Amino acid sequence: MSSPTFLTLHELVKRARQKLSHDSWDYIVGGAETETTVRRNRLALDSIAFRPRVLRDVSQVDASAKLLGRTLRLPLLLAPIGGLELFAPEAGAAAAMAARQFGIAHMLSSVCEPGLEAVARAAPDALRMFQLYVRGDAAWTDALAERAVAAGCSAFCLTVDTAYYSRRERDIAKRHSRSGPMPEREFQARVTWDDVARIKANCALPLVLKGIATAEDAILALEQGVDIIYVSNHGGRQLDHGRGAMEMLPEIVAAVGGRAPLIVDGGFCRGTDIVKALAAGADLVGLGRMQCIGLAAGGTAGLVRLLEILEQEIHICLGLLGVAAWNALDPSYLHPAAPLGAGDTLGAFPLLALEPNSFY
Repeated sequence: MSSPTFLTLHELVKRARQKLSHDSWDYIVGGAETETTVRRNRLALDSIAFRPRVLRDVSQVDASAKLLGRTLRLPLLLAPIGGLELFAPEAGAAAAMAARQFGIAHMLSSVCEPGLEAVARAAPDALRMFQLYVRGDAAWTDALAERAVAAGCSAFCLTVDTAYYSRRERDIAKRHSRSGPMPEREFQARVTWDDVARIKANCALPLVLKGIATAEDAILALEQGVDIIYVSNHGGRQLDHGRGAMEMLPEIVAAVGGRAPLIVDGGFCRGTDIVKALAAGADLVGLGRMQCIGLAAGGTAGLVRLLEILEQEIHICLGLLGVAAWNALDPSYLHPAAPLGAGDTLGAFPLLALEPNSFY
């Protein structure tokens, strides 16, 4: 059991903001250009209400889930994030250790320190996956896939929504650059379905595609033998004026029809958010910004504590919906509703009480 210092998610958010520089905080809350997609992620979740059922036996609620032959304590994935060293010295290793300690899945970004092998050593028995940004030719990609196999990863993920690097105007306005020119980014712009087919044929691991946003591309992914569909708009950090993740999800659920597991991320902050995603047909929810907040607030222990609070929220939500396990949940528990907020990145935390002007 981790430290009980934090009793609410609000407290973790507040502590993270107090500890981080302005630049690092903007990395968490910001997005592309007008940040419309960021806000739509939150608005899409806030536009769904629950239809609870009563007089069900919910004395025992089981919120565990299965993925790739493993049982997870919650249907959660620590999503791949570059730059985790901004939030904890151990970076990706800290997140992987939290995933192992709590019992959920972890996906390491190929641009996250301390690297594939070091993270594997830090959490050898965790359900670990590896996510790739293509920065080289076919041989370069295949070599990384082989390293993922050797490091004991359970899946290999190709991100497909980064053909161009977006304009992050919070950084541009401050003249703050996170990296220098990267000519190798052009390799990502050349990736096509032919590359997906080649990777699938050559890689010994189940293949995940991250960044699927339409039913049409989900069907193409299935036709190429992709094993897991990862629904994502990159947290609103790539295409401006995209749809919210929960707006994209239903058409993809219908197109996939249960033929592959579905992961979704984008704005998920609370236990109720996670329940909404699974009611809509997702199998797993990825945590991006909340992962950064947990690490910034207290390192591995802070992230574990965040997961413990999410677990409490999920159990309470399921119990009050009259649902004792995920297989009893379906879209009939959801209802369209008018959102009450403006879709702010952290709109799920209305009780934040920092000093005036200290939050932004």
